[in-house]
Amino acid sequence: MSRPPAPPELDAEESVYLSGRPDRRLADPELMGPRMRRRRAFSLILLTLVFPGSAQLATGNRTLGRVAVRCWLSLWVLAFLSGMLFLVHRTAFLGLFGRSWFLTVLQWGLWGFAALWGVLFLDAWRLGQPGRLVTQARRWLTGLTAGLLVVTSGGLVYAASSVGAGKDALNSLFTGKRAVAATDGRYNILLLGADSGKSRVGTRPDSIQLASVDAETGRAVMFGFSRDMENINFRPGSVMQRLMPEGWNCGDECLLNGIYTWAENHRAEFPPGTQNPGVLATREAVEAVSGLDVHYYVMVDLKGFQRMVNAVGGLDVTVQRRTPIGGETSPISGWIEPGRQHLDGFHALWYARSRTGSTNYDRMARQRCVMTALVDQVDPQTVLTRFQKIAAASSGMVHTDLPQSELGYFADLAMKTRSQKIKSVNFVPPLIKPWAYDANFVRQQVAATIAASEKSRAGAKTPAAKASRSSTGSTASIGSGGSRAAGSGSGAKSGTGRSGGTSAAPPKRGATGSQAPVQPGGQAAEADLASVCSAT
Repeated sequence: MSRPPAPPELDAEESVYLSGRPDRRLADPELMGPRMRRRRAFSLILLTLVFPGSAQLATGNRTLGRVAVRCWLSLWVLAFLSGMLFLVHRTAFLGLFGRSWFLTVLQWGLWGFAALWGVLFLDAWRLGQPGRLVTQARRWLTGLTAGLLVVTSGGLVYAASSVGAGKDALNSLFTGKRAVAATDGRYNILLLGADSGKSRVGTRPDSIQLASVDAETGRAVMFGFSRDMENINFRPGSVMQRLMPEGWNCGDECLLNGIYTWAENHRAEFPPGTQNPGVLATREAVEAVSGLDVHYYVMVDLKGFQRMVNAVGGLDVTVQRRTPIGGETSPISGWIEPGRQHLDGFHALWYARSRTGSTNYDRMARQRCVMTALVDQVDPQTVLTRFQKIAAASSGMVHTDLPQSELGYFADLAMKTRSQKIKSVNFVPPLIKPWAYDANFVRQQVAATIAASEKSRAGAKTPAAKASRSSTGSTASIGSGGSRAAGSGSGAKSGTGRSGGTSAAPPKRGATGSQAPVQPGGQAAEADLASVCSAT
């Protein structure tokens, strides 16, 4: 019978190592041969990567190891509880990241663990006694330790700084103090795209949209209002009805977007404590036109739009029409050509702002297009890799009265909305003539569109009253706002008196007793605003 092969002979140091006491084998590298010392050194580094503190428990400072292991296990417990909270109550989970105090705790926690992990790696490198390794092994060990330090501690430091940037952005953006309850199960959010360029006097919201969102399902409808709308009569009891009892009716000098500037120039006439008279006036104008209560507003200023687009790495947009860069008061310096284009901040801003050779409705559609592209194309990967740039760019660009306490709920609602198709109705030619329209028709279209959206919800029962809430001149309330104003007529009213009016530079009075003229650039009927461009 053949005998099994004899085991390989061990050198003297390895024999001593294997015969030594088990508790000394890792702790005392002097009992090892060169190969075992190399394995031990690299093992301590890898143990620190997968289970921080285990290297110290095995062969170093056990007090430090126990502290690190407890911290590591606590992180896994918190991660498990966070995952369960996300599955059970997603709104509460998202709400935590909308709280400044939570972000502060998270930021300090990340900094603390980054420092602890760095100490553990350096200590594991020391315990590996690199001075007793051959030159090549020592270099590989040092390089591996440095690389893992950058990935782990460096990554946590970056995450902590990103959390701090996010906290600062939240504190500067979401300054609202009052949470508002939904009306008839819906939230109506005013979306304003403001342009305060160098060539303009004051800020004007050129893009005015109203998003009506089901508070439970997130199903949304979007209403677009032309900046050229005239003849707006405010709701009884509203601030603007008190200031303008005969409405915003002075012909082509009293456009929907112009009421923002008027209100900012007449701050002293508004109730004490009014922080943004322009938004208040625009909000009440949209409420009067649409027949809906506006709960919150979000205003994006195009002067910061260029920085935001650059922060996210540009936008992919399918351009339908050749669009000039420049024009009006400056020479045309270039063109944005039709077809699929990747636009940086400069070109995206010009695409949204360009006026030459297009109507106001074209411009409105292009602004909506780039805003939609920005929302649709900012994916989680982009946010994670460019978060600090995005947070810095958002400062001064976005204004809203949405309070931090509601961020979790609306983040969850936004996720539901993005997963569904959004119905859009734009009150522009040929649907209506902004300078001569029937306000009752606008309200009927708004109510009917919302009713149709609710009917399409599976298993939902649509209240019959919603379809006819705006069918008369003095419509029933959609919410708690009381009765509606009688509605704007098709012509400008005579006697456009204002109460107050002591501030400088009030708007000039337009023609009275006759139809207001067509607005410059607004004569052409646009059958489909979506044809101007489409986001990819």
